[in-house]
Amino acid sequence: MSAMVEIENVTKRYAGGFEALKGVSLTIEDGEILALLGPNGAGKTTLISTICGITSASSGSIRVGGHDVVSEYRSARSLIGLVPQEINLEPFERVMNTVKFSRGLFGKARDDALIEKVLRQLSLWDKRDSRIMQLSGGMKRRVLIAKALAHEPRVLFLDEPTAGVDVELRRDMWDTVAQLKRDGVTIILTTHYIEEAEAIADRVGVINKGEILLVEEKAALMTRLGQKELRIDLQTPIDVLPDALRDRGLVLEEGGQVLVYTYDTKQDRTGIASLIREVSDAGLVLRDLQTRQNSLEDIFVGLVSDQESAA
Repeated sequence: MSAMVEIENVTKRYAGGFEALKGVSLTIEDGEILALLGPNGAGKTTLISTICGITSASSGSIRVGGHDVVSEYRSARSLIGLVPQEINLEPFERVMNTVKFSRGLFGKARDDALIEKVLRQLSLWDKRDSRIMQLSGGMKRRVLIAKALAHEPRVLFLDEPTAGVDVELRRDMWDTVAQLKRDGVTIILTTHYIEEAEAIADRVGVINKGEILLVEEKAALMTRLGQKELRIDLQTPIDVLPDALRDRGLVLEEGGQVLVYTYDTKQDRTGIASLIREVSDAGLVLRDLQTRQNSLEDIFVGLVSDQESAA
């Protein structure tokens, strides 16, 4: 795949000295979905705003589709669709006119068939004559996406698109994003919902305090950093671990009812077979065994905690 967005050593410093972006470098491939995760104030929105030309970088360079976002602003911006966090729509305007107007802002010729396709894709066709103020919060977010798609961008930025949206509508939005990917749109998604990254992203990036901590394919990230837990449910609770098990890294949970053993999925030998024998030899009776894979949320929290501990 070829690079669609190229970010090289970008910094953003404000007048008071605060550095929102600290030498960010990132390449986003054509046609992929990148989920950018980070806590509040991590720099996610600042990075998107800088790519879209809403704010200017203090140093570094950004290219979209090969066009520099400063020296070739119009060419770069015409490739970008942006769905911001805040819902800022004219409340008395109708859905159809709102989306058509956005297409016109980019100097695109009228295309009623395309607008209809976008509205149908986002389940807005039945609402095309409704005024914005008559829509639910979730439907207003869909209008924001329709506006962003009206000029047929090749890159779509979704900045917290499902914030405040109920679970059912959120999953509908995931389906919409998956369809956009099939249509060839490159998508950069910022989110607080880790499950969104797990559900739809090709790659996951973690940003905190203006620095990119990691960018990796989702599956590879889970394999490389993922750990599993073996949970051993005992027939009878115990107060302390038997002497023979104290060096096995076991943790007692649920009032001594459960032994928890954490192991690395990358290792050739997990040690589980020998552990089960040792548990039995110690006179403990097993009632059940369960395994649990680390989630992206566990990995994300660990990365951010490690950075803050090192600071």
